[in-house]
Amino acid sequence: MSETTDELVAERRGPVLILRLNRPEVRNALSWSMIEGIGAAVAEAESDPGIKVLVVTGTGRSFCSGIDLRTFAQDNASAPDAGMDGYLRLVGGEVEVPVIGAANASAVAAGFELLLGCDVVVASSEASFGLPEVKRGLFAGSGVMHVGRRLPLGVALELALTGDPIDAPRAHELGLVNAVVAPDEVLDTALGFAQRIAANAPLSLAATKQLVRMAAYGAPGVDEKLAEWQQRVFTSEDAKEGATAFVEKRAPVWKGR
Repeated sequence: MSETTDELVAERRGPVLILRLNRPEVRNALSWSMIEGIGAAVAEAESDPGIKVLVVTGTGRSFCSGIDLRTFAQDNASAPDAGMDGYLRLVGGEVEVPVIGAANASAVAAGFELLLGCDVVVASSEASFGLPEVKRGLFAGSGVMHVGRRLPLGVALELALTGDPIDAPRAHELGLVNAVVAPDEVLDTALGFAQRIAANAPLSLAATKQLVRMAAYGAPGVDEKLAEWQQRVFTSEDAKEGATAFVEKRAPVWKGR
């Protein structure tokens, strides 16, 4: 299944939904309609049990250059309602299914925030990443919080206070990205991660993603949430299927319950 619009391209490859930002003429800067489309893709990924992983990438020589300020100034009345929730949950790392960022090129400002919301990131060796808002009399919105959660304090402040970008190798050293590959290998590498993740049990993936993020961010109630997930996952049909498949030396058939 695939669906193409002027600004976004959605493509289904088995259990993986690929969402490609498609405004190369403005380095994939985000318009209101793109944000609405991203939110719709998040809703589709969470409501369709056949979708196990969401992959986000870009067209051309940029992953995303941030917000399209001209479009926002002209079309402020067109701000999406329903789509905004899904977009903000993606940026916040709260999407129920695993999300992989395939950074085909550089990501700055809101584009970098999109990657910070991903669970796994594959980056082009030619990419760079930054939060340049302070250079424009602004600050990076939720990006300042997310980068502070993902990096040591001194490094997070360096990025946010100087507004200077870092290259892909340094981003890898800092743990912001999981792999750095040649530009033409980014999507295939991201899909490799996606397929390995999608092969695992859906409930196990949902529990693992939520608990790891809660623990890493020091979120309240993580112990209670752990107990809830243990009860639900360890008594599930998929838990029995995983053990049975292991004994029978075959691939498990997950039901998501």
